[in-house]
Amino acid sequence: MKFGATIKDALYQDWQASYIDYGGLKRFIKDRQAKHQWDDADEADFIKALASELDKVVKFQESKIAELTDKITNYESEVKDLIAAADASHQPQRSNGDGEAEGEDGDVEAGGADDDSLSDTSDDEFEDRFVDLEEDLANVIADVHDLGHFSHLNYTGFVKIVKKHDKRTGFKLKGHFMKDFLEKRPFYRENYDGLILQLSRLYNMVRTRGHPIVGDSSAGGNQSAFVRQTTKYWVHPDNFVQLKLVILKHLPILVFNPEKEFEPDDAAITSIYLDAPDLDLYMGRLEKTEGAEAIRLRWYGGMGVKQIFVERKTHREDWTGEKSVKARFPIAEHLVNDYLAGKYTMDETFEALRKKGKKTDKEVDSMIKLAREVQAAVKHKKLGPVMRTFYNRTAFQLPGDARVRISFDTQLSLIREDNWDGVTRSGNNWRRTDIGIDWPFPQLPDSDKELFPYGVLEVKLQTQMGQEPPEWVRELVSSHLVEAVPKFSKFIHGCATLLPNRVDLVPFWLPQMETDIRKPATQKAQIQRPPTSHSNTNSGTPSETRSTDLAQYTEPVSDDEEDEGNRHIGATADEAGWADLDPQAAAEAKAYREAQSKVAKGPGGRSEQSHLVAAPPKPPKSNEFFPKLTPANLSKLLDSRYELERDRGLNQQGPSTEAREEAEATGAAEATGNPSGLSLVPGRVEYVSSFRAGQGKKIAVPVRVEPKVFYANERTTLAWIEFSVIISAIGIGILSFSDPHDDIALAAAASFTTVALLAILYTAWTYWWRVRMIRARQAVQYHDYIGPTALCGILLVAVIVNFSLRLKQGI
Repeated sequence: MKFGATIKDALYQDWQASYIDYGGLKRFIKDRQAKHQWDDADEADFIKALASELDKVVKFQESKIAELTDKITNYESEVKDLIAAADASHQPQRSNGDGEAEGEDGDVEAGGADDDSLSDTSDDEFEDRFVDLEEDLANVIADVHDLGHFSHLNYTGFVKIVKKHDKRTGFKLKGHFMKDFLEKRPFYRENYDGLILQLSRLYNMVRTRGHPIVGDSSAGGNQSAFVRQTTKYWVHPDNFVQLKLVILKHLPILVFNPEKEFEPDDAAITSIYLDAPDLDLYMGRLEKTEGAEAIRLRWYGGMGVKQIFVERKTHREDWTGEKSVKARFPIAEHLVNDYLAGKYTMDETFEALRKKGKKTDKEVDSMIKLAREVQAAVKHKKLGPVMRTFYNRTAFQLPGDARVRISFDTQLSLIREDNWDGVTRSGNNWRRTDIGIDWPFPQLPDSDKELFPYGVLEVKLQTQMGQEPPEWVRELVSSHLVEAVPKFSKFIHGCATLLPNRVDLVPFWLPQMETDIRKPATQKAQIQRPPTSHSNTNSGTPSETRSTDLAQYTEPVSDDEEDEGNRHIGATADEAGWADLDPQAAAEAKAYREAQSKVAKGPGGRSEQSHLVAAPPKPPKSNEFFPKLTPANLSKLLDSRYELERDRGLNQQGPSTEAREEAEATGAAEATGNPSGLSLVPGRVEYVSSFRAGQGKKIAVPVRVEPKVFYANERTTLAWIEFSVIISAIGIGILSFSDPHDDIALAAAASFTTVALLAILYTAWTYWWRVRMIRARQAVQYHDYIGPTALCGILLVAVIVNFSLRLKQGI
């Protein structure tokens, strides 16, 4: 689809004049080339026009952000006044002692039904005003969403028009424009965190009518039966703003110090993971072995923070009846090196806390035990700094209520801290000092950093046994905004990507990094303006109308702009839900399309437009194939490479070579949060039935091994041995009770005994093979198709031969 048509459909009509004039710039190139060959004067005029468009876009975005900030501030003052007035109206009036209320002048006011009606009227008025404010804020949320969409759409327009210019004129402008124009005015990097934080605080005040919910911090943990569920998801950069806005309508952003002005450093979280040169802790965490540990040092904020947290995460298998735990204790930054070297212990520090009464005896004892165990592990396992993880976290949670906790990490970066390859990074210090929190760390070489292309969403639910999670949470995690990646680990991903020479086993998600996770938009988790909105606009935007919600903007397949009409038919799994149609109507539409496709087929059974549809790719030939992951919640991860055709919501072919070159060569990857250079252009739906590891690598498939698995193997082996003993007993019985000169009986006894011996040998080999595979946690086919079939076949042959010989002897 042409980008010129795409931008016209996707833009917000009220802001149309402020978008890049993509059509005008394209006509500028065509008109000049029609008159004469492109020269330096034309190039200067085009750059001037391009700069003017950029200035227009940047100024509008800045003014809109300022306008929204002022609007939120004004609403905040109004909400506070309304809450104060509502609280004052509910305060009991002063009594004169006779049961009659006094007015301000001491006059006695008559009580009775009139007072009740006045009070009811006042409450209704306050409630109406709160409802109006909630609707107004919903419009502001939609404005922020559309502004984020505005930034992304305009950035794509600039990249595409410059690429078209370079292709048609022969002048190379792309590198110069990216460096001297877009990098100096990076409007596309605005994350709107300040606005979102203000909106979250204000929307929560209005939603709770000025009385935020406050609960026990355990929030359900005291109940005898509850379920904790933690799931991780990847989020494409295009969906960052929308995801935050969707969540804040249900959960406020968790702020530890509401009185403090928001600063970018407040969201920064950095961790230093420790490990040995043989990556023993990495392997334990990757294979999920019982008791596997991860030891890290974490701090919140910039490099000037003086308090560091030493944390240890311990994995526990479900069959043990225990839960995986994370324990930590604080330590002063200047003491970390001595503590890791064993020169300093935390006993005195924690005893001082006990004496001051800041911690209970139980807490102090557990902290002392933890500090000693971590120190011993560092010494005996020779642990040192290996990997740094940095990200900015937005946490959503009701204060004091842990039933639903959502954290969203962006700008995730993995950085090497080791000195193993002869390069001094952290040296003798516990962390390297040449970097801080200055993402994307331009001073580091690419070999020392991995800039993760997606955001990481973590949803933690704690519900009573038998209860369902909130409906909005279920809609969110099943929407197009997220992609489930169970058991994703930042530490594991960093080691697998930055230490390839030391890692032979990689996580299951690593081969999927080159596939795009964007999917066709659904009606779930959308930002919509209230239907009764009293705003002065009536133009359609992605946040206003249902039709445009279904066709959110995604970058076109190519900007050749010569392939209009080449559309490909595809169907979603849930067409009725996707299109918001009655199931019967959806079925009729599907039947009609199938009938039309049959009519369109040629004499040979192929479609006359078969040149428009690419043949399914053949799987590469390799001996290193791994079966499809069995957990049902991983099927979504494997069905990847989606593409949305804007006007019809249909799946198209994969990205063209031109689109891939654009993502790699224009710097668009870094600008959209994908500096690793991975192609994030959507492709067709591809159903993956196997994984292939890189050269010399193996994929760690998440396989849960419990003791009952070994017991099941033993039971199966004993059953086979029992059956073999029975068969051998039959052979011995025939031999014992038959005539010594009966050759047929001897042959029958020998055949049954041979079958029994072969069955015992096969059973022993199968048992040994299964034990080895279970211990190695290999995702192989444990079901035995060959053994039972072969045993039954051999027994059948033995019986038939025996009867045949007897019948022949009788004849």
